[in-house]
Amino acid sequence: MPYLKWDEKKITNFSDENINIMYNHGFVFTRVDKGVINQTRSIRICLSIFELSSENRRILRKTEGLKLFTSEIPYKKYDWTIGKLGKDFYTKKFGNGVFSANKIKEMLTDDAKTNFNKLLIYGKSIHVGKVGIKNFSDSEMIGYCITCETNNLLHYCYPFYNLSIDVSNLGMSMMIRAILWAKNNKKEFVYLGSFQRQSDIYKLQFAGMEWFDGKNWQTNLKKLKEII
Repeated sequence: MPYLKWDEKKITNFSDENINIMYNHGFVFTRVDKGVINQTRSIRICLSIFELSSENRRILRKTEGLKLFTSEIPYKKYDWTIGKLGKDFYTKKFGNGVFSANKIKEMLTDDAKTNFNKLLIYGKSIHVGKVGIKNFSDSEMIGYCITCETNNLLHYCYPFYNLSIDVSNLGMSMMIRAILWAKNNKKEFVYLGSFQRQSDIYKLQFAGMEWFDGKNWQTNLKKLKEII
């Protein structure tokens, strides 16, 4: 299925204020090129309303050993194994050619080409120093998510993780921890991308969910489910 977009723009103003405005008008950053944003059926969580559900809490308990750390993009500790992990994940999930290791490297290391500025890093345990992530050697890295952050929002964009690890609900656990991180860091919204196919239903389980209909933000999730 082709990506749903009603409009496409290329911005040159990357201030938090401008990005917040564009996201509020249903636009989201893409991986196509620097500044390219698409207007789509964007969905977001209003964090002033969000609360953990009993199911969210159950998943967190089942994955309580999972730790979330963050790093800025460009990511200075990039290693080829990260690109391979992402490529393998998207190939197994969605088929060949969906995401290349080179594209992941570009998004994580090339400031002239990437629209994303925050990497979420998930592992079992990590040595952390005063200035952030200090040592990876004693931790098996489980997954990552490439995101866009402003003073007002977090766009949870491109998650990937080790599919050989036998941890149930790992992907959802990563997302929930990102939402909690955003709430703890005083963001107003978490954006979860576009809603356009049946497989996107999992994104709707969070309190405070809103969706963009092309003109306005709506909260009627029953109507949204009837669209796809």
